[in-house]
Amino acid sequence: MPAIAIKDSVVLITGANRGIGKAFATTALEMGAARVYACARNAAALEALQALDGDRVVPIELDVTNQAQVDAAAAAAQDVQILVNNAGIGASLGAPVTATTDESGLRSELEVNYFGILKMSRAFAGILGGNGGGALINILSVSGLCNFPFAPGYSASKAASHSMTQHLRAELGKQDTLVTGVYPGPVDTDMARALPFDKVSPESVAEQVYEAIAGGAEDVFPDPYAVEFHRQLREDAKALEKANAAAI
Repeated sequence: MPAIAIKDSVVLITGANRGIGKAFATTALEMGAARVYACARNAAALEALQALDGDRVVPIELDVTNQAQVDAAAAAAQDVQILVNNAGIGASLGAPVTATTDESGLRSELEVNYFGILKMSRAFAGILGGNGGGALINILSVSGLCNFPFAPGYSASKAASHSMTQHLRAELGKQDTLVTGVYPGPVDTDMARALPFDKVSPESVAEQVYEAIAGGAEDVFPDPYAVEFHRQLREDAKALEKANAAAI
């Protein structure tokens, strides 16, 4: 795969109004991106980001579960070279799956974290290919590689997205699109605020990912927790599963 540099590239980021997505947007600007399409369900939430650089930041109202809005975003952003599928939710954190028949949170996580990536990837695959291949970046999680019992639905949705990322890599490799899965550990965002772990900044994640795709990396573990998690997974996956279960 060719190297994918952020400088002078056109980037589209979902869930860009806060957390990791906002960090991907601001870091892209700092690294010299030609244009950043910043997407969020509420376009008004992107005003502060657009104020950073009104010439380069293009806000788009986008709910990744809404096919019509996904199609409209693709129609408006035909020059995209780097797609960052970041939008995600944790709707069933702390909810044992056997303790309730309410599946709404679990289904919401799949709709956003899995089907949202699928919808966006399908809409932008041809655009990326037509613009030289580019890069498709999926923000996943270490929990998609080994389940965290306090986040059963979130883990399952990220596991599904991990599998889809592998498929997209096989399918889009034919058009020279780099497909990169990003597997962070705890990041200092609203979603992870209550988790009792040391957390890295969203900006550090964005910087590491952009540097990694410049080298053609397909799998990125952007923080010390993730690096150690991956090491333990390769060394003894069953022991890691048991350790996660003991933390419930």
